[in-house]
Amino acid sequence: MNTKHIALISTELGISARQAENTMNLLAEGATVPFISRYRKEVTGSLDEVQISRIEDLKKRYQEVDERREFIIKTITEQEKMTPELLEKLEGTWNLTGLEDIYLPYKPKRKTRATVAIEKGLEPLAKAIFEQEEATPDALAEQYVNDKVASADEALKGARDIIAEWINENAELRDKLRKLFTHTAVLTSKVVEGKEAEGNKYKDYFDFKEELPAIPSHRVLAILRGEAEGFLYATIAPAEEEAVDIISKQFIKGSNASSGHMSKAVTDAYKRLLRPSLENEFRSLAKEKADTEAIDVFAENLRQLLLAAPLGPKPVIAIDPGYRTGCKVVALDEQGNMLDHDVIFPLEKNYKRDDAEALLKKWAKQYNTAAIAVGNGTAGRETEEFVKKIDFGAKITVFMVNESGASVYSASEVAREEFPDHDVTVRGAVSIGRRLIDPLAELVKIDPKSIGVGQYQHDVNQSHLKQGLDRVVVSCVNMVGVNLNTASKHLLAYISGLGPSLAENIVKYRRENGAFRNRAALKKVPRLGDKAFEQCAGFLRIENGDNPLDNSAVHPERYALIEAMAAQQQCTVPDLMGKEDLRKKIDLKQYVSEEVGLLTLEDIMKELDKPSRDPRDEISIFEYAEGIHKIEDVKPGMTLPGVVTNITAFGAFVDIGVKQDGLVHISHLSNKFVSNPNEVVKLNQKVTVTVLEVDPARKRISLSMKDNEAPAGGGGGGQRRERRDKPANKQAAPLNDFQAKLMELKKKFN
Repeated sequence: MNTKHIALISTELGISARQAENTMNLLAEGATVPFISRYRKEVTGSLDEVQISRIEDLKKRYQEVDERREFIIKTITEQEKMTPELLEKLEGTWNLTGLEDIYLPYKPKRKTRATVAIEKGLEPLAKAIFEQEEATPDALAEQYVNDKVASADEALKGARDIIAEWINENAELRDKLRKLFTHTAVLTSKVVEGKEAEGNKYKDYFDFKEELPAIPSHRVLAILRGEAEGFLYATIAPAEEEAVDIISKQFIKGSNASSGHMSKAVTDAYKRLLRPSLENEFRSLAKEKADTEAIDVFAENLRQLLLAAPLGPKPVIAIDPGYRTGCKVVALDEQGNMLDHDVIFPLEKNYKRDDAEALLKKWAKQYNTAAIAVGNGTAGRETEEFVKKIDFGAKITVFMVNESGASVYSASEVAREEFPDHDVTVRGAVSIGRRLIDPLAELVKIDPKSIGVGQYQHDVNQSHLKQGLDRVVVSCVNMVGVNLNTASKHLLAYISGLGPSLAENIVKYRRENGAFRNRAALKKVPRLGDKAFEQCAGFLRIENGDNPLDNSAVHPERYALIEAMAAQQQCTVPDLMGKEDLRKKIDLKQYVSEEVGLLTLEDIMKELDKPSRDPRDEISIFEYAEGIHKIEDVKPGMTLPGVVTNITAFGAFVDIGVKQDGLVHISHLSNKFVSNPNEVVKLNQKVTVTVLEVDPARKRISLSMKDNEAPAGGGGGGQRRERRDKPANKQAAPLNDFQAKLMELKKKFN
């Protein structure tokens, strides 16, 4: 274990060296982030998933720095230019930008204006001018005229090219200019001449200027997208005179003729070399910072969506609405298995409407249906109203379900594998129903980018996006836990220590041998060894199994401890789980050991109190305003109930019952100032909004939540249990080198 890495990580994260080292050791041994955060609190000092993920990322980054440093030292040594001072400087630098600055003068160069001038023998002239002690450089330049250099002017120009490159390669200067860029650079965008009409959607950026440190991520991504599409051109730079002044103060010593040539070299160095180089660097930093913020928004939205309240294991009828081709309808059992499917036409004013009602009544009775899920796409509102008017003779709750991504699932390999004999329309309806029963179990089958809760997700770095979203999915699945005997291989694959291969082996073993009776039977699954068992067992649940602890988050490694507690109280483990008075008699301190501390013991007692508890909220019923079906029904001044469907850096999108979601701009989210929309709203939250503007031609609805901050009330006699949002456990975005650069620059220059 690299002790320097430990020191750097502990300092950066504000944790002890012991916490950093222990966590890095666990990660090196193959432990996963969810396992470490839940079952190794004593070892890490109770670090959470975010902190553990940061340690994992920082460890990777410092390893990359080590590898690059090793290469640079080897290259400079081979050039026979290494000195003790240079080596000490390299070994004391822990960011890639700093290493590259040091390496720049020694980096093998392509043919440049400076290298051409050096080949012509003009380096001594450049040195004389650079030192600024030569009073007559023009006369000195005459001595360099030869068959390669046509005139004194050409010699002086070549000398200035050499000096410009020396200035460009000066690490101290680049550091100063980075400070200037960090605090004062401005992002400017202009429309490409002749593209005004075609690029009208970027009109806000046709003549745009904003300080780089203050510009929101969505504007950066919008401008860069406009540039990529050929409608805009953008620049990032501070005031040129300030930059040139900084260079001049460092390199111009006097006011003689040599200083005059130095002034020209300084201007050339900045315009031709330094500004393009630093602009590219800060353009990259701005893009990557914007990427990180966009990925954070997407990750938080995804977390909220995955942890949406489930209906639970109940029989459901699911309807994928449609006009011309009818509504695809399926009946599902408690586990989401399809029992029946058909097509109904409830929106036609003829006998088909009666047939649709008859079929739904028949299925509701035949399959003991508890709820009906209606997709919120085209014809969703009309279908919902039709279903709500049916007298089923029993209470059947109707839910509108967000169907974003259902079509992606229905055409996927996963769906074809699950339903090889059914077309995409049937699969889509099944997905809608399963989303109601258990959103998490169904949504893990869909690429998160297709769920529709992101911001500029196609513009950001795709590998960073995938890494960030995968972490969220893993975190959510393990936080909730899964039923070992009913979970699909797609859900099991996200469990700590498993992955696709072991998940498939579990499903195959379950199919061949029947339901698991206890967690210990997992060890019989091919290729599932002791390490995988250690990592996964606590996150897998077995209902009505041999041991009631198997249906809790208590890890099998602590079963003996609980049995000892029960023995001391002269009762059984089920008694201990069912009787609070028995648990209160336990003195936890007497069970503290080197391996088990109070933190773990307290977690165990919480589990014994409420085993197999679901951390997600209870589902609530929501009803849209009556008579609001299409955008033409929406008028300014209306106050309407809605559901938050997407959260971005600039506001929140709300479904008010028409096909087009409305936007509540960040300035209209609250009567108070809002810096982050997630402070005010959560995905799937029920809200009340006031309509500000409606533009049917552009399909835009502007909404406000000012003076409407109380949750939306029920309507039409429908019941409502308002969601009380629990604090979101934010997932760390991947910490990459660009973030490190930005952090280091801010720390250094603030």
